[in-house]
Amino acid sequence: MKEDQVVLEEPGFQDEEESLFQDIDMLQKHGINVADIKKLKSVGICTIKGIQMTTRRALCNVKGLSEAKVDKIKEAANKLIEPGFLTAFEYSEKRKMVFHITTGSQEFDKLLGGGIESMAITEAFGEFRTGKTQLSHTLCVTAQLPGAGGYTGGKIIFIDTENTFRPDRLRDIADRFNVDHEAVLDNVLYARAYTSEHQMELLDYVAAKFHEEAGIFKLLIIDSIMALFRVDFSGRGELAERQQKLAQMLSRLQKISEEYNVAVFVTNQMTADPGATMTFQADPKKPIGGHILAHASTTRISLRKGRGELRIAKIYDSPEMPENEATFAITAGGIGDAKE
Repeated sequence: MKEDQVVLEEPGFQDEEESLFQDIDMLQKHGINVADIKKLKSVGICTIKGIQMTTRRALCNVKGLSEAKVDKIKEAANKLIEPGFLTAFEYSEKRKMVFHITTGSQEFDKLLGGGIESMAITEAFGEFRTGKTQLSHTLCVTAQLPGAGGYTGGKIIFIDTENTFRPDRLRDIADRFNVDHEAVLDNVLYARAYTSEHQMELLDYVAAKFHEEAGIFKLLIIDSIMALFRVDFSGRGELAERQQKLAQMLSRLQKISEEYNVAVFVTNQMTADPGATMTFQADPKKPIGGHILAHASTTRISLRKGRGELRIAKIYDSPEMPENEATFAITAGGIGDAKE
């Protein structure tokens, strides 16, 4: 009966949330047995939308699911979600669920149109010491604070590939926002990934966690997305395989962000392009991950060092924000506005 009570409180909002998290258990009413539903959950598919986002071929690879069963599951899922088109107006209403997480710097937020947005992958790249990890740490705290546009704050998952996560850093940033240390650290779930495969496996756990505590988690951070791929695949011979694995991971991230309405923030490293000196490019360094990563990230921010503690962020690619720059500072309390 619990759901009815919730609906009474806020009639409009709940429908939206419900349509977002249609639990996979709803398939039982459509003649799919519990054992099969359990199999789907074991591979990180917990919502009806998750089924829609998985190809038949991938579902057939799940142990114990035959083609006939997969067809039946797909059919049942399509009954629950009306596939088809929305008008741009309907979609814009749906987009109202998108929230923004502040970066800690007003200039930077303005550049991003309010902050790191949900249902999207935001990628920040730059050389070492340009503030990528500091930005990740700051977001760990700001994501917990209520913000603009009715944003309520929530929990964070942090996947660390370079061993640069420092809880003490979160304490400093928590001081700046006057929030309790223990509470801040309690709301961040941390995992260290050791190989690119492990990184991918962690995403199954992430999806399960987001599903278990629906609407509680607001942000997933991966610092840095490419580091392990750089190590696990070396040379041109393994490039195709690396990009394929990377593409699968990014597609998984994009789906997770849309399925559970969370923001995904990833950092990325740079590479020096040895051929660039011949073509006289202004900046011979470029982000790694190639076109696959470039197309997967919704918004890309390039970070570079300014004077002293100042850093400059530039929109490198975004579907809605113009290519501008913003200057921010790295302070003891994380990312802040540059003092003139």
